[in-house]
Amino acid sequence: MSRSESPEAGTTAGVVRGRREAGLDVFRGIPYAQPPVGEARFAAPRPAERWEGVRETTAFGPPPPQEPFAPDAPAVAPWSLPTGDDWLTVNVWTPEADPAARRPVMVWIYGGAYKMGAADDPTYNGGRLAKDGNLVVVTLNYRVGVEGFLHIEGAPANRGLLDQVAALEWVRDNITAFGGDPDQVTVFGESAGAGSVAALLAMPRARGLFHRAIAQSVPGTYFSDALARDIGAAVAGELGLRPTVADLAGVDPRKLPEAGAALGGRMRGFRPRWGTVALTATPYSPVVDGDVLPDMPWTALAEGSARDVELIVGHNRDEYRLFLMMGGLLGKVDDQLASAALAGFGPAPDSEQAYRAAFPDASAEQLFELVQSDWLFRMPSLRLADAQTVGGGRAHLYELTWSAPVHGGALGACHGLDVPLVFGPQGGGLGSMLVGPEPTPETEQLSAYVRSAWTAFATTGDPGWPAYDPENRLTRLLDTEPTVTAYPEEASRRLWERHVFEALPLTAG
Repeated sequence: MSRSESPEAGTTAGVVRGRREAGLDVFRGIPYAQPPVGEARFAAPRPAERWEGVRETTAFGPPPPQEPFAPDAPAVAPWSLPTGDDWLTVNVWTPEADPAARRPVMVWIYGGAYKMGAADDPTYNGGRLAKDGNLVVVTLNYRVGVEGFLHIEGAPANRGLLDQVAALEWVRDNITAFGGDPDQVTVFGESAGAGSVAALLAMPRARGLFHRAIAQSVPGTYFSDALARDIGAAVAGELGLRPTVADLAGVDPRKLPEAGAALGGRMRGFRPRWGTVALTATPYSPVVDGDVLPDMPWTALAEGSARDVELIVGHNRDEYRLFLMMGGLLGKVDDQLASAALAGFGPAPDSEQAYRAAFPDASAEQLFELVQSDWLFRMPSLRLADAQTVGGGRAHLYELTWSAPVHGGALGACHGLDVPLVFGPQGGGLGSMLVGPEPTPETEQLSAYVRSAWTAFATTGDPGWPAYDPENRLTRLLDTEPTVTAYPEEASRRLWERHVFEALPLTAG
């Protein structure tokens, strides 16, 4: 192979060799921290050990241990994940690994309910973004589930967030060798990845490591310390163990997800103790521990924690419809289910009455979907834009209103649909579930627009539509014909305007 087909770059831990692919230099599976096993189990990430010679980096590192994605998978199942302990790796797509290039950098944080996800999903291929935007794209693996987010006595909280900080420190220290500019870094993520971005905006440890941020469908779930401790005890209890490093460190990392999956099957029984969390699909979220995450993102941003970071934040119109499909509930929600959801997720004791009055023509299924979309993603995302502007920063708000082409459009603008639009539909992975294996011309057209907006923002700070302000609430609607309008979900906004997104409490001792 010629040198151009085998690009090399120097890092603080040693030289890496990648591969020239489709006009880009691509490096996969570069360690940004030591494998978090053995003595490093449940510890904060430690710098990668140096190596001699040239390290081949043409294959993704193994994903972190996690529960299976399939919603109908058994609670306790053999995990079909690749073996290996190098979970903490980054991947780089760059037009050229030229230290003089100093291109903008985009760093992706995947979603997955804080319990699953990996950078090797084909949906997260950074090639089209890097090429179209003439910039450097970095993706990373971080610990999820028990390894990354369970409260464990003797271990730091929010280990998954600490992994993300370590990856951003790797970018700061190494990205110049790959043609990137460490002073022009944009962090972007979706769902739990967007919740992570929101947390990073509030974390002193992350300050200065990125300069712009894009948060796509921010979940409003952050745990109080008391709730996190109780959930940690319940997960460890599935194995007859205590939630301590001493007890859990001896369990095979690939075995621990079974405990979380087993608990997930009976979380509703914890409703008296855990409140609304017991009605969700995951027992994991970042913890407002007063140290790693000192405060709720909305509080921190309103106090100016990220006023120097330019922000895009938004959500999809029909967020929760994806979960209706995954739960087999499309077309099956009756008035009883709707009433329970309105009471469980609404912002006030009279939420059912208020929602029915605000949406008098909505069906039971629409109400069921609306209140959960609002509670979990739509209102937290809107409120993040509000908080950023109150704190003296700048935000740009969007809503995706384009319907997924699969299933005859029944999914609408559902959760996750923005991801294949941002990266470009590429076939395979989670993206193909929503846009199909062969993207339509309309899909490609909208994706090209979204990619251009995201990369323009990463380059200049301007995505191409006006900044948000709490008075006019100008919002970019992402559709076949993108437009700018006042925030379109005004009825929901009014229902939630007095609600405070606080760390979710332990509701019974």
